[in-house]
Amino acid sequence: MPYNDYFECGTCGKGFPNGWRARENHCWSVGHCLPNFECDTCHRGFNTQNACIQHMGAMNHFAHECSVCGETWPTEEECIDHEADEHYYCASCDRWFQNANNVKMHRRSRAHLGQPLDCPFCQDPFTTATGVVHHLESGRCPRARGLSRDAIYKFVRARDPNGVVTKKLVGWEGSYEYEANENCWNGYCYECYICHREFKTLDSLNQHLKSPTHQQALYHCPNPNCRLDFKVLAGLFNHLDSESCGMMRFEQVQKEFVNIVSGARRIAF
Repeated sequence: MPYNDYFECGTCGKGFPNGWRARENHCWSVGHCLPNFECDTCHRGFNTQNACIQHMGAMNHFAHECSVCGETWPTEEECIDHEADEHYYCASCDRWFQNANNVKMHRRSRAHLGQPLDCPFCQDPFTTATGVVHHLESGRCPRARGLSRDAIYKFVRARDPNGVVTKKLVGWEGSYEYEANENCWNGYCYECYICHREFKTLDSLNQHLKSPTHQQALYHCPNPNCRLDFKVLAGLFNHLDSESCGMMRFEQVQKEFVNIVSGARRIAF
């Protein structure tokens, strides 16, 4: 896309084919002003940002150009997203993919995530915030064995006074604890007395009862148009990671997780 070499004076509209320095000299010598807003490509001046953006959109004059179809975009991020969503192309790796899901998974791989997210206790690396939270909530961290689902909720709730992601549970003191014994044997299997799901062993039934399956939801999606409930924080992050409700981009979710863990600021998705 050829660039226009004419730079316009914001006051008199005169064009200078020799570039921006000639225009600056003109403005200084006659007391004129530079344009308030200027097209990225043809350097036409506008009085308002809206008028400038409308012009660039209509003329395809944004600064960032798709390497496949030539369509232009206001930011590099939007251009990269367009190349991936519409053309299944990763410009930074110069790779083509068969479908949108493949390129989406590629962009979420270690090749694009940069430094992995570390567990704040054992420092094990994970590729997503969901992975770190599940590691902690499931009790798999060797240095945080006593960290429970309830403890994580209280930690996050303290950083979320406005209830952006945590549910305000009046009178909540902790999750219920369930445990089965041999009385749950119904003659051919062990049966959950809450949902009536059947298990071959008593240990399997108790693992089921210790899971969040029958616990109260502690979190909700911060998107006011979604508000889906989640029983574990890992479920909420997985929901946000998937971008299914359009609340935020995947990369931003990972940054918000770091803010929560570090206590750098209150939660504000």
